[in-house]
Amino acid sequence: MDKIIKYYSAFDEWGRLDREPIEFIVNRHFITKFLPQKGHVLDNGAGPGKYAIDLAKQGYNVTLADLTPGLVEIAKEKAMEFNVQDRFQGFYVGDARNLHMFEDEQFDASLMLGPLYHLQTEEDRVRAVKELHRVTKKQGMVFVAFMTRIRKLATSLLFPEAWKPNHTIHGLSEFMETGVFNHSDEGRFTGAYFFHIKDINPFMSENGFEPVGLIGSGSIAGAMKTEQWDYWRGQGEDSYRKIMDMVFEIAADPYNLGASSHLLYIGRKR
Repeated sequence: MDKIIKYYSAFDEWGRLDREPIEFIVNRHFITKFLPQKGHVLDNGAGPGKYAIDLAKQGYNVTLADLTPGLVEIAKEKAMEFNVQDRFQGFYVGDARNLHMFEDEQFDASLMLGPLYHLQTEEDRVRAVKELHRVTKKQGMVFVAFMTRIRKLATSLLFPEAWKPNHTIHGLSEFMETGVFNHSDEGRFTGAYFFHIKDINPFMSENGFEPVGLIGSGSIAGAMKTEQWDYWRGQGEDSYRKIMDMVFEIAADPYNLGASSHLLYIGRKR
């Protein structure tokens, strides 16, 4: 996991969610929709804490954990900056595969919006999901991010030199067979695993969760730029709200899931 820590220590994940706002906006919409009205929420694999801080602003008690020490420190700073530090029950450096610092059924709901696509073996992915199951209360909601093979194939075909070794038919064929991606260029996004969409719900069900929804976090708007968003905002508040209603509706359309770089699984602990 050293390469993952090194990558995220240098990468501006908070800025990425600002530069690609639709992922955060769509995820936030569905997370808020399915969370209980109050409670203690775990953000596991939280990065710099953008979701955790938003939940704290809404009045939830939040515990944050991430593998990368530097990101946990940024999250602490952001909590102070937004004056929500009192809503946090702790900031932990920890591995999603071993949440030993938390008790069984400690959390009313749990987020895991990153770890699963950086665990390249089935054993490690199962360990992480079982730990999420252990620390979440029975009937508690979970929100888990996945990255998909079909979208990564499309991106690799469009920009082959940017996603080596997927710049050759051999590399692409191996990727589509295994779902494993290790970037050939030092310092790039690496150490990743991409699911087939059809395997996501069964995987979570096998590990103790009941599926509630599967959402395309980019919906149909993942490629929109600032000037395009500005255009629709310029049409007036009512028109913009209706545009966003369309975006949210299509995010939940199963025929659109392959268009999104990230999917949000929504489930309930059995």
